[in-house]
Amino acid sequence: QVQLVESGGGLVQAGGSLRLSCAASGRTLSSYTMGWFRQAPGKEREFVGGISWSGGTTLYEDSVKGRFTISRDNAKNTVYLQMNSLKPEDTAVYYCAARGRGGIYYNHRMYDYWGQGTPVTVSS
Repeated sequence: QVQLVESGGGLVQAGGSLRLSCAASGRTLSSYTMGWFRQAPGKEREFVGGISWSGGTTLYEDSVKGRFTISRDNAKNTVYLQMNSLKPEDTAVYYCAARGRGGIYYNHRMYDYWGQGTPVTVSS
């Protein structure tokens, strides 16, 4: 079983950047495909992007393509979400999630382990 802890959220002005981190413990992160999700107040949890266990494949939701980048450092047991050109509509609680090696899924129900989330607020 793996435990996940997100960090790096905060308040930023539109156009700014943040880097979120997701640190894993309990098991090596290289055993897992990772996803980033977000949930705004009153809305469903939505897929932001994902990265394969090796880091060789990434997928992104259309609204963040070209602005967000997911990377991983398996030696540090950490996954990152670099967010640039932030918009007010990116405001949400951001979660990282893990599932066994395999495909990257858009459906949050396909992920087995979740962090507690880190809030991101983008002011206009």
